[in-house]
Amino acid sequence: MIGLDFGFGAVEAHFWALLFAMTRIGAAMVAAPFFGAGAVPSQLRVIAAGAIAVLVTAWTPIEPPAALFSPEGFLAVAGEVLIGLSLGFVLQLAFAAPVIGAEVISGAMGMSMATAVDPNSGSQSPALGQYLTVVVTLIFLALGAHLHWIALVIESYDTFPPGETWLGPERFARVAGFAGTMFATAVAIALPVTLVLVLVQLVTGVLSRSAPALNLFALGLPAGVLAGIAALIASVPVLTEQMIDLSATAIGRVEAVLGP
Repeated sequence: MIGLDFGFGAVEAHFWALLFAMTRIGAAMVAAPFFGAGAVPSQLRVIAAGAIAVLVTAWTPIEPPAALFSPEGFLAVAGEVLIGLSLGFVLQLAFAAPVIGAEVISGAMGMSMATAVDPNSGSQSPALGQYLTVVVTLIFLALGAHLHWIALVIESYDTFPPGETWLGPERFARVAGFAGTMFATAVAIALPVTLVLVLVQLVTGVLSRSAPALNLFALGLPAGVLAGIAALIASVPVLTEQMIDLSATAIGRVEAVLGP
């Protein structure tokens, strides 16, 4: 049946079905921002994928390919990976919006040199971006959106049963179209702070023209940093609402990918 027979009968068949179900779930977790973060041990992701796969195989009849180690079997596994990566990539786009907004804010504040290693991607990102990433992660988890996302991953087995995992151009367009929402949210996050920093820079420029003896660099950088921090503190309520809307939009886009 699978191409390998260890002589355990029904137990072996159930094991291959469980392993096949873990393919989609594991791919989704690897692509998701918080499950797939570098700080999360691989063993934990495997255990979580296995626990969810046990529930999936109990609720949904999953039949692995007749010959898993064959071209048809590898194609079926690739389809499972495609579905999982697509569902996780939508969340990855949502969590990238605060980082992009932080890039703009840090550049305007003069804090571009303050960088840290992003635990999600492993690349360098502004320290402010790490702060906004933590905020959006806490809001996402507090809303229970991660549970909703896991439920949608399980629901995907009804929409895309094994062997019928081609998303189609329309669903691919829905995933790619979420990038526009990501950039719009990033602009909305950076806009209040950026406007304040533009005003500070205008005032600094006027002062430098009226009093040339003043050191523009010694005056402008501390003023920009202080104004940026004050603007961030003042915009916390607006920022929270934007993060909530972003989380809801991301879950809605995952539902749209699974929709007709």
